[in-house]
Formats: sequence, C-alpha cells, structure tokens
Amino acid sequence: MLIVNKIIAAGRGLAPVLLARASDIELDWDTRSKSRFEANDSLGRRLGVFLPRGSVLRGGDVLVAEDGSLIKVRAATQPVLVVQHCSQHGSLFDLSRAAYHLGNRHVQLELQADRLQLEPDPVLAALLRRMHLIVTEAVAAFEPEAGAYQAAGAHDHGHAGHEPAHEPEHDHGHSGHDHDHSHCKHGH
Repeated sequence: MLIVNKIIAAGRGLAPVLLARASDIELDWDTRSKSRFEANDSLGRRLGVFLPRGSVLRGGDVLVAEDGSLIKVRAATQPVLVVQHCSQHGSLFDLSRAAYHLGNRHVQLELQADRLQLEPDPVLAALLRRMHLIVTEAVAAFEPEAGAYQAAGAHDHGHAGHEPAHEPEHDHGHSGHDHDHSHCKHGH
C-alpha cells in the first residue's frame, strides 16, 4: 500500500507537465471529507491516505504519496438534490432564505448563483418544497461550502448528530388562501 499524507490545494504551483503525468482518483463527498481512508488510483495502486485531522479534499486538489508521485483528486458524481426558485412565484431571495434554514441545520450545502445542491434527504426536500422551491434529483459532483470555521483553518466542531427537527416558523405571504404550485415543480 502506498502511503499518502500531503495535499497541494488545487495543485497550486505545480507545472502542467507534472499534472499531466499524475494518476487520478475519483472520490465522493463522504470520502473527501475524511482524513483517513483507503482507495485505488487510476493506475490501480492501493493508497492509504492519512491527512491531518479536519482535512477536506476538493476536486482539483493534488495528493502527494510518500514516493513523490502525484495523484489528482476528482469529485465523483453522486446523487444530489438541486434546489431552484420558482420564477413564476418567487425570487432568488427564496434561495437565500432556504440556505439560511439549511445552514441552521448544519446541512452540507453547495451554493451556486441560481441553485443550491445538497445530499438527498426526503425531510429536507419536503421542507424546501413547502417553501415553494423547485427540488429535483440529479447526479452531479458535490462541492459543498467549506464554512467559516473550515475556511479559517479550524476543524469541524462535530454536529453530525443533529437532525432537521425544527421547522421554520414564518409567514411568507401565502396565508389566507390555498393554491397549487405544481406548475413550478419541473420547470422555471
């Protein structure tokens, strides 16, 4: 087993010719968020990855093995929920509000200008639909935000046991009348 214990974030400073020769490894988010795991690279080598605690790998990062070889990290596609606003009955602000409520639940969340992505969760999907957002299933690379603590170099402070137990209590302007948003379920 080849031991890997160094990361070069986004391959910064490496010559393109070195990157072209590197093997690669495709990992899902769950694995990339661990500091210790085993995997096979594109050359079939068994890797034992031992990174500093709290390390998170991103697509484009480069691992350095103990023999000096380089391994490019690719974000594997995986099931995700894609959340978009309904242009007929909402605005992009609805995505900001959804991100706030998901953040309150410590949900790993990828932010894009026009959508959110998160790992599949039927309870959260129902919550987001009640917020009049379009929620669809997809298979895509998942690169959630690092968060303020990880971005500052601190470690994850462990809230994995939290469940989405509390519903937001708010009025979003639809009280007093009943209507169907089914025309927003599959389109914009």
